[in-house]
Amino acid sequence: MATLETSGYARGTVLVTGGAGFIGCAISSALVDAFDRVVVVDNLHPQIHASGERPAELADGAELIVGDVADADTWDRVLAEVTPDVVIHLAAETGTGQSLEESTRHALVNVVGTSQLLDGLNRHGKLPRRIVLSSSRAVYGEGAWRRADGTQYYPGQRTSETLDQAQWDFPASEPTAMRAADVAPAPVSVYGATKLAQENVLQTWAKAYGVETVVLRLQNVYGPGQSLINPYTGIMSLFCRMAMGGKSIPLYEDGQVRRDFILIDDVAAAIVAGATSETVSGQPIDIGSGEFQTIGTAAEIIARHYGAPAPHVTGQYRQGDVRHAWADVTAAKEILGWEPRFSLEQGIERLATWIDAQPGVQPA
Repeated sequence: MATLETSGYARGTVLVTGGAGFIGCAISSALVDAFDRVVVVDNLHPQIHASGERPAELADGAELIVGDVADADTWDRVLAEVTPDVVIHLAAETGTGQSLEESTRHALVNVVGTSQLLDGLNRHGKLPRRIVLSSSRAVYGEGAWRRADGTQYYPGQRTSETLDQAQWDFPASEPTAMRAADVAPAPVSVYGATKLAQENVLQTWAKAYGVETVVLRLQNVYGPGQSLINPYTGIMSLFCRMAMGGKSIPLYEDGQVRRDFILIDDVAAAIVAGATSETVSGQPIDIGSGEFQTIGTAAEIIARHYGAPAPHVTGQYRQGDVRHAWADVTAAKEILGWEPRFSLEQGIERLATWIDAQPGVQPA
């Protein structure tokens, strides 16, 4: 990952939870450049880290402490010798489908892991000046839709009955972009509910103690460096591995599901901006490519790259998936001075080239 441009609100010590993961490794070099000390706390979970060893992608200047964010002893051990000026809280369980079957695991890491961090900071009297949270567009659920007469409403979760009848969209209405200023959160997955709880716990605590917060609601992050062994990390790497094997990529629903795919390089730049920007608003900020693409479009680009057969629609669906999701990134531009730089085509080319170069990668 190339060095990212940072602004003046840096130096001192930054503590990164979950910092040995996909996003943590992507921001590590820029943080080493921006701060005097970078401390990473990560449990090196085997779902992400098969070897249980420090990832090669983590910058050499970052100190790694292996520990569980949901364990109070971890924070007593870390905070006994670390005084963070900025905390970047990445540690989370992220599987939408997995969260239905392992809700306790998601709640423990995402919610209790956050409260244990905050309790530890308070217990040791080491309040940072700022905490940056990587949240998710999953907090919105289906988000807001607009009727033909212009009125906005929240349709809520799609039911098995309507999905079984292939009623993918909501009648006589169109989806709108996700924008924290005027679209209320309404999660439709256990994962989304835990991320919203995480936001609320952090914001309430931080206001009480005068700690700045930067809550970044990320859209679908993908790109070089993401786990190729974790079945819950997203569809882009899976699609690449399918096409690599000469398979036709299967498309759920009607293939017209809208998503906002944002390359890891752009996400890394946004998080570093959140950590180093001199002023922040405290309100959640949406991070995405600024436009939507259909799942079918992404699959077609990947299939062309590998010379694979055209994708095909299966009509299958997954409980907890929303129909459409994309971000309005106006606030990110205004508050952080950040904007996305990579198109979907550029991002897929970077991802596919990286996957092709990885030793031992097997087609899906």
